[in-house]
Amino acid sequence: MSDEQFWSIGELAERAGVTVKTVRFYSDRGLLPESARSGGGHRRYGPQALERLRLIRSLRALDLSVPQVRRVVEDRGGAGRVLEEAVASRLRELGGELTAMRWRAAALRLVGECPPAERAERLRILGALSSPPSTAPLVRFWRGWLPPRMPARVTAAFLEAAVPQPPDDPTPEHVLAFARLHAMTTAPCPAGRRPQPDVHRVAGAGGASLLYAGLIEAFDLAGPQVRRHRAPHAGEALDAYVAAYASAYGSRDTREFRRLLAARLAAEPRLDRYWELTAVLRTPPAGLPEPTPGTADGWLRGALEQDNASAA
Repeated sequence: MSDEQFWSIGELAERAGVTVKTVRFYSDRGLLPESARSGGGHRRYGPQALERLRLIRSLRALDLSVPQVRRVVEDRGGAGRVLEEAVASRLRELGGELTAMRWRAAALRLVGECPPAERAERLRILGALSSPPSTAPLVRFWRGWLPPRMPARVTAAFLEAAVPQPPDDPTPEHVLAFARLHAMTTAPCPAGRRPQPDVHRVAGAGGASLLYAGLIEAFDLAGPQVRRHRAPHAGEALDAYVAAYASAYGSRDTREFRRLLAARLAAEPRLDRYWELTAVLRTPPAGLPEPTPGTADGWLRGALEQDNASAA
């Protein structure tokens, strides 16, 4: 290559339409190939550097990071695979950033549109919430509620049903519901301990595993009834519900057991507020809320009471 084809750092910057500082930045990081050095030790660049600089500018315009740009420009024979991976990675990152912005926007609307008397309380609970919020506090809450030593498969299935996921495009109502769920599940329990259903103590680890596996099946069966707003009634869902408790107690599904079960359930702690807030988060933009384990359980308890009354 003749001397006429060598460019100084300023000439390269002018040809590429960038500043000298930009050329020096990428050159110092080894991203721009030098063709030679002048007698005074100054960098000289050729057409390859101009082509590389234009590629770098295009990649940076796509918001790829410098490390990602390095992997792309140094790819040899990858048929564009490194570029595809970098673009896919950045798209995932942008998706998360957009979701976070939507949560912040919804939170701002929540505070801006609420009555002045409610702002202090809302600001307090929003202050503990990330954007988008983490479900980790809710998971910890349920792991403290569920019986210990339950099989991981059963625990995972229940957590999937019980822990709502933050919507990607939340409304102010979604933000408020999640903030209240977060406050509820992270608040200290009265007397330092969360009340546990009596069946956890009676059934033990093995019985509790049978109980929750059976309850998940019963909730799935009751779900369509809840969606259709059908009145609680006896049937397959109630039979599965009673069978789950019967297996936990080591008993059989008899009329006497159903009467005793109804009395025991009436005395056990419930988490109605948790399920009310969860229902808000599972309500589509235009539609009815999806059944939660709480709404399904309430329907099944009603079905049990109705069934006992009919048999009396």
